[in-house]
Amino acid sequence: MAKTQYWLIKSEPSVYPYTQLEKDGKTDWTGIRNYEARNNLRAMKPGDLCLYYHSNEGKAVVAVAQVLTAAGPDPTAPGEDWASVEVAPVVALKEPVTLATFKKTPAFKDLQLITKSRISVVPVSAEHFKAILKLGKTALPKK
Repeated sequence: MAKTQYWLIKSEPSVYPYTQLEKDGKTDWTGIRNYEARNNLRAMKPGDLCLYYHSNEGKAVVAVAQVLTAAGPDPTAPGEDWASVEVAPVVALKEPVTLATFKKTPAFKDLQLITKSRISVVPVSAEHFKAILKLGKTALPKK
C-alpha cells in the first residue's frame, strides 16, 4: 500500500466550513484555479490525509479530512484543465491551531501555509502533520 501523504486544504468557513463537510459526509474539492494547487490535487491519492484550514475568517486548522478518490477533471470547469478530488471528514480538532501559532513557532518556519500562503492546496510533512494534531489536542480515530 502506498505511503500516506499529508496535505493542507483551505476553505473559507463562509463558503464551505468543516461542519458542512461533516453534514454532507463527503464532497468534491473543486474550484481550484492555481496551477501549483491543481498539481498538488493531482498528486493526492486515496487514503491521504488533509488538514482542513479555515482561511480568511478564523485562520486556523480546524480538522482532518481524507482523500477518497484520485484526481479527476473539475466538474465546475468543463473543457478546462483543472482537477478535483473527493474528500470526507475524519475528525475535528479539539482545539483549532491558528495561523498566529504557526508563525510564532520556529518548527513551522518552512510550513507551506506560511511560505506559500496564497496556495490553497499544499503538501505537509508527516512531522508537521503530527505536530499540528498534538497542538490541536487531537488523535486520529483508530481504524
